[in-house]
Amino acid sequence: MIQVRRADARGHANHGWLDTHYSFSFADYYDPRFMGFRSLRVMNEDRIKQGYGFPAHPHRDMEIITYVLEGSLEHKDSMGTGSVIRAGEVQKMSAGSGVRHSEFNPSKSEPVHLYQIWLVPEKEGIVPMYEQKAISSEEKQGRLRLVASPQGGEENGAVKLYQDAEIYASELTAGETVERPLEKGRYAWLQVIRGAITLNGEQLKAGDGAAIAGEPRIEIAGKGDKNEILLFDLA
Repeated sequence: MIQVRRADARGHANHGWLDTHYSFSFADYYDPRFMGFRSLRVMNEDRIKQGYGFPAHPHRDMEIITYVLEGSLEHKDSMGTGSVIRAGEVQKMSAGSGVRHSEFNPSKSEPVHLYQIWLVPEKEGIVPMYEQKAISSEEKQGRLRLVASPQGGEENGAVKLYQDAEIYASELTAGETVERPLEKGRYAWLQVIRGAITLNGEQLKAGDGAAIAGEPRIEIAGKGDKNEILLFDLA
């Protein structure tokens, strides 16, 4: 079964400096039908104007992933981390027992376009941690590139998740196809980041998401010249 969450059906807020779309209930947007999917709790598509951002604020017991599409985002946190996340990079912060952080667009001329993703961790109170990885387009082209997993580590170039979940990124040109079996008892969420694709024959475009259950195989095919997706394999 595939349940599609269309881009234009998402929650939306425009604060001037922040234009954001919510796949699931978040902040002032509430829809009891869309509170998350399995351990996936937040799927926000954000556009932040130059010189603006989120001031320091607290989080705990959440796996927070930032996937930058265009521009850059400056990160600072109470662990002493200071970094800039650029297009093509993935950032993971395990909030664990508690952390404060800020996210800011340091550019004087360019907005930043990103996805912010939260997963509920498998246990509470872990020591807060931060990771950041650069993943080139070549690594994602025509294949599912693992970007986050419970194993993490340098060997597979993925950030570590404290949850039974794997996240894959892929870039597809027209006609390129990637496939992944969905093991019994597993679920998946597909988020179209750019362009347009088909998911087991279902047409999806940028901003669309899909909850997948009971499908033995996932087949994703590119439709236009430049298409990008994130695929979540979830317990």
